[in-house]
Amino acid sequence: MPIKIANDLPAFEILEKEKVPLIRENDALRQDIRPLQIMLLNLMPDKITTETQLARVLGATPLQIELTLLRTNSHMGTHTSEEHQLGFYKVWDEIKDNNYDGLIVTGAPVETMNFDEVDYWQELATIFDWAQMHTYGQLYICWGAQAAMHHFYGIEKHEREDKLFGVYPQRRLHMAHPLVRGFDDIFNVPVSRYTASNYEQIKDTPGLVPLADCEETGVCMAADDVHHRLFMFNHLEYDRESLDSEYQRDISRGLDTDKPVNYYIERSDKDIPLMNWRSHRNLLFANWVDMVYQGAPYDLSKLNKQKSEENGK
Repeated sequence: MPIKIANDLPAFEILEKEKVPLIRENDALRQDIRPLQIMLLNLMPDKITTETQLARVLGATPLQIELTLLRTNSHMGTHTSEEHQLGFYKVWDEIKDNNYDGLIVTGAPVETMNFDEVDYWQELATIFDWAQMHTYGQLYICWGAQAAMHHFYGIEKHEREDKLFGVYPQRRLHMAHPLVRGFDDIFNVPVSRYTASNYEQIKDTPGLVPLADCEETGVCMAADDVHHRLFMFNHLEYDRESLDSEYQRDISRGLDTDKPVNYYIERSDKDIPLMNWRSHRNLLFANWVDMVYQGAPYDLSKLNKQKSEENGK
């Protein structure tokens, strides 16, 4: 089923060329169904790239989805035009009275900072708390996952001596969990980070279930089934060129970054990125969307009552 995004969003033309199922706003109004309402809180500086990646994978899921873009009011992205952000993104004050089926929170290039040093930390914490009553399920990615882990459970992160960078095989830990339904025992995931959340704290926290890990990179995914939270510490949403673009950016800045491991097909003239995580990328988002679809009420005005009853159990 298609994803509904604004007709003039840059991602629309890109995804249309890729034959990703899309639906124009006028056509969506004629369909007698309720699309899933998904909010994307995009904390990345290059918002267009990230919104395109996530619209691509949501568009591959079997349900119609209406995507709403959210940014922080206290920090304007530096690598995306102000015109784009003001034209396509909402801020929390504009949507705080609404309910959504799901919320996705991206990573951000602030992982080496202490959480309370991030200039929009208080606003982010407010959105985290708001989401517990106004969205059915939440998906937190990379630094977004670290930030949510810290906010909800007090789990710390630590900085590594080197950058975890490349495509790493991850081990599926939970055979029966619906969020990893259909996953292979070992599957590849792009990783790009300097920090890691404390794995021992995650395993010792009641309610948190590690779903996948890697000896070299630590926890990959974890879930809190009671609160419908999924934490993805790596980047299954990445496309083929993402790690290469990051590597070229680091080199241009004079950083001593090694080539991403397990990623390039080496040729005599150049290295060619190999994408070997596409199927599990699509599977994860399909499983998460299905979880949201199965659990959220058809009438979103009843979500607050449903969440209150769940929290009272």
